[in-house]
Amino acid sequence: MKKMMLLGALLFLCASAVGHAQESRQDASISLFGVYAPPVYGEDIHPMYTTSTGGFLASYRYMLTPRSAVELNYSYFQDSLKYNAIAEPNTRAQTRNQEMTAAYVYMRTYKRYNPFVEGGIGTEIFIPILNYETTNLDFKTNMQIGGLFGGGVAYELSPSWDLRVEYRGFAMRTPTLGNPAGLTQTNRYYVLMTPSIGVAYHF
Repeated sequence: MKKMMLLGALLFLCASAVGHAQESRQDASISLFGVYAPPVYGEDIHPMYTTSTGGFLASYRYMLTPRSAVELNYSYFQDSLKYNAIAEPNTRAQTRNQEMTAAYVYMRTYKRYNPFVEGGIGTEIFIPILNYETTNLDFKTNMQIGGLFGGGVAYELSPSWDLRVEYRGFAMRTPTLGNPAGLTQTNRYYVLMTPSIGVAYHF
């Protein structure tokens, strides 16, 4: 009888462990992305350009249901902003940029493919680098609140690993960097586009 109880307990523990392994509710991912944005025309700026560059994105997801999750994101990249201001053409600022966002993710499963869409809010922080590429030493750190949207697909490499490809966009007002002497104010919105590819680990 004791042997039967012990065997039953072992079977229960094994089943629980397998069930727990199959019910991964969290994942962490790291991705590389490109940065693109359209030129912006506004008021005394004709136009504002964002140089194309690359960066990295780190994300954490927690599954609420098999089809929905909440996600936290952090990204980093460096680029240059060019303001063709009427008062002072060729105004430039090299910046360090950090994104911190929270989003809701909805996904579906088709065998190894898991398409998803997401939407959320957060902030993009522009930190001027005061070097020879920056034409005005009065530029200041600028934080813009905006909306995150995107969609992509994850391909299951194994029960623990996914390959993740995604288009992401962040809509916000153009950064002013303190707008010294009225050189950077466009009063316009634009979309910073960051298509990405990376890997996710489920645990």
